[in-house]
Amino acid sequence: MLVKTRGIVLNHIKYRETSVIARVYTEALGVQSYIVNGVRKKGPGSRVALFQPFTLLEMVVYTSPRGGLTRISEFKVTQPFFSIPFDIRKSSILLFLSEMVSRTVKEEEENPVLFHFLYNAIIFFDAQERDFENFHLVFLLQLSYHLGFGPGSGAEIVEQVAFSANAQSATSAPTVLAMQAHERYFDLLLGESAPGLIPNGRVRRELLDILIRYYQLHVDKLGEVKSLAILSEVLAE
Repeated sequence: MLVKTRGIVLNHIKYRETSVIARVYTEALGVQSYIVNGVRKKGPGSRVALFQPFTLLEMVVYTSPRGGLTRISEFKVTQPFFSIPFDIRKSSILLFLSEMVSRTVKEEEENPVLFHFLYNAIIFFDAQERDFENFHLVFLLQLSYHLGFGPGSGAEIVEQVAFSANAQSATSAPTVLAMQAHERYFDLLLGESAPGLIPNGRVRRELLDILIRYYQLHVDKLGEVKSLAILSEVLAE
């Protein structure tokens, strides 16, 4: 059976000589994995760039009642990126967020509210010309509501992280007082206040560290976020 749907590419891996297996969050079918043949051909015929993280596609896909890997019959980009591929800061943020979504969104069923949030957030991010350094923080906070554990305040985030068993046993973890100093920043981010509200890269990294620990408390087996190191380096200032 063929289904027409929009999709958000989460990641891909190489498959055989010229193909990939792409993991895509689809509007109609939730998270799906597809074999895409021939996109890694050398020369002008290569289309592997269309399966980079968070590329927005329109697709016609095969479905199977048994589930598992299927194939894409047709695909094209619905919203070409105008700024993300040409800005190392933006591309690093997008790589990080696509990994976070890939690790937290796993349902193989439609969720139009979540899909529209992700789709519109990506388009908005590409259109931003400045003051986007905090986008990933706001994005993760908003995503947490769609995943069912959105916080009511900055204090709620800090208290859960600071008093968790993992935080208490980690010698390198920030102190409770150090975390509590960031409550007001989380409150501002939750209110989507002015984009320049985070004073510097150090505070931004500390907020992200707390937020990832918050996710780890609520998402089973979140694991190591491999793109975090790249993002921290790019947004160091």
